[in-house]
Amino acid sequence: MNIKKTVKALLIINGLQFIAAILLWLVIGTHVLGRVNPAVYLTIGILLLSSLLTLLGLYAASRYQDDSYRESMKNLENLNLKLRAQRHDYLNHLQVIYGLLQLGEYEDAREYMEPVFRDISRVTKAMKTSQPAVNALLQAKMESAEKNGIDMVVEVGTPLKEIPLEPWELCKILSNLIDNAITALGEREKDRKLTVEIRQEKELYIFRIRNNGPAIPADRQPLIFHQGFSTKREEGHGTGLTIVSEIVKDIRGTISLTSDEKETCFEVRLPR
Repeated sequence: MNIKKTVKALLIINGLQFIAAILLWLVIGTHVLGRVNPAVYLTIGILLLSSLLTLLGLYAASRYQDDSYRESMKNLENLNLKLRAQRHDYLNHLQVIYGLLQLGEYEDAREYMEPVFRDISRVTKAMKTSQPAVNALLQAKMESAEKNGIDMVVEVGTPLKEIPLEPWELCKILSNLIDNAITALGEREKDRKLTVEIRQEKELYIFRIRNNGPAIPADRQPLIFHQGFSTKREEGHGTGLTIVSEIVKDIRGTISLTSDEKETCFEVRLPR
């Protein structure tokens, strides 16, 4: 669901409700001394239906937005805990490494440092934008990729200070595209690679999510952003890319797909 489109729809509905109220007043005013005109019932029905649609629309919009906020807050909390844990353990790691070097156990020190360095490096790579929610999301997705045996690389070349989207909307775009890539890579036995590239040009922000999973057939590519279409066999899929497409188009951005045997790439271009 696109919040901006929902708001526009609610404005139209409220406009119709206002017109219906004027109509009701005019009808009652001209027939108050005679029998009640059937148009009164019709007008009242329109008012009730309009109010109901307004309430349902507001409920759906607020629920969707609340879910997105909760997901962003959860990611932020996890990132904060991760940073606190790293800070707490930093001195302990240095002491262990220093002790191994003192004993001349250089190979053991190197092996000990590798996972520690990867952990610190992963968080550092994620925290390169001015959007805390995006940083938290990238951190969470890198941990998810690691659990699935995926080598995920994040390349951030812009702080995203002038992005024309709410942070939770941008997170929705990145989350769906990255999750799709992780799912696709599940079909590959080894050497799973996922790259998230965030770049900035003069008038554009460019996001590229690339993976070396199986190719998407050429005949399916034009349909992939349609509601209900999915390359997955399980039920409950087929909405993520539609949501992404709607958010992107609503701010006059573009989203494109290229896929072959070597790589599948989703590219999102958003105006600054």
